[in-house]
Amino acid sequence: MAVCVSTEVMRASDRWTIENLVPSKELMERAGKAIFSQAEWKGPVGIICGKGNNAGDGFVVASLLKDHGTECEIVLLYKDAFSEDGRFFFDKCVEKGIPVVTDADYGRYNTILDCIFGTGFKDEVKEPARTAIAKINASNAYVVSADINSGLNGDTGLGDLYVISDLTVSIGTFKYGHFLGNADTAMKKKVNCDIGIKIIGETKGIEDGSERIS
Repeated sequence: MAVCVSTEVMRASDRWTIENLVPSKELMERAGKAIFSQAEWKGPVGIICGKGNNAGDGFVVASLLKDHGTECEIVLLYKDAFSEDGRFFFDKCVEKGIPVVTDADYGRYNTILDCIFGTGFKDEVKEPARTAIAKINASNAYVVSADINSGLNGDTGLGDLYVISDLTVSIGTFKYGHFLGNADTAMKKKVNCDIGIKIIGETKGIEDGSERIS
């Protein structure tokens, strides 16, 4: 049985950890390192980035791929839409000469990292993310989703359009959406990585493949 939490509990836990234990940039770096450690990356790698900290995790992975000699490029779906920490790690990628594009041929990638939306996503997928998700799903790449598949609601696992991943790397603790709704269709494999976030709030258990949380 996997331990999971609501997205509200995850946000509160993340905030408490940053305020009391681990600086936000270090936590983002840990998240990126955790994602990097879970997959076998075959270049070229396309890192598809949306807004905020989910994109920031992708920038950390891009930097690590560059350090390990794996060809990669960042696809920015939104111009100048960075979180403060995301901008910090994006600038490091630019310093290292990692290519940054706003559109790409997704068919040329052997691996794709989905960093479009995080677990807080609850809306209908709109452009340009809608086209990006469709391109990811139409590619023949090995797809890794950061934290949760973009397009899925982090609490219900529902979504009208979402990334189909070969591997989903949950950060901190599984969220309900990793098991409910469309989760089984979206995720061929999922793994959780503990990066030192102290959970503040209610946790529940769920059996993989179940629609019931206890």
